Amino acid sequence: MATDFFTVEVLTLRGLITYYVLFFIHLESRRICLAGVTRHPNQEWMEQMARNVTMEDSGFLIHRKYLLHDRDSKYCSSFRQVIEAGSVKTLVLPARSPNLKRALKEELRRRKHLSVAELGKWLRSVVQGYFNYHAVPGNLASLRRFRLQVIRRWMRALRRRSQKSRMTWPRLVAIAERWLPQPSNLHPYPNLRFDAKHPR
Repeated sequence: MATDFFTVEVLTLRGLITYYVLFFIHLESRRICLAGVTRHPNQEWMEQMARNVTMEDSGFLIHRKYLLHDRDSKYCSSFRQVIEAGSVKTLVLPARSPNLKRALKEELRRRKHLSVAELGKWLRSVVQGYFNYHAVPGNLASLRRFRLQVIRRWMRALRRRSQKSRMTWPRLVAIAERWLPQPSNLHPYPNLRFDAKHPR
């Protein structure tokens, strides 16, 4: 499980007003829970949101083990305490998250002797997992760049094999079309986002 905020700008007679939307997402199923909307996500409000999602009968975090969140100061210590009182361990992202490209490069190097199909299945899970979290409107260009970087890393890994001359870029692109998903908006934003139905 993970949690994050996004903001919505609302035009009023007094000008633009920013609303903060707190949501939780189950990373495997991509199911989303809209926890609450407020102009002021202060400590009291965050504590109430934590109580809501850990309620025994209907809380979104029931039977979940972990909750991942960033270092935003809105995730105050009392918020984490309420979450952990519901038997959910909070995990704070490091100040500098791991370099995804480097991690992918190292893992591809370790798996380079697998068959193309086995590598394709693994990379599909990596790319789809990335899209599941980041596929929001306005981010498609970034997702396309990520997918292209994956294909390039895949190409380098395959070319390190003894028969490297057999793998050409056009051939790998055709293989990638079979195995790697294309980016799309999985999370409509903002008014339809939490009614979205995603492919399984």
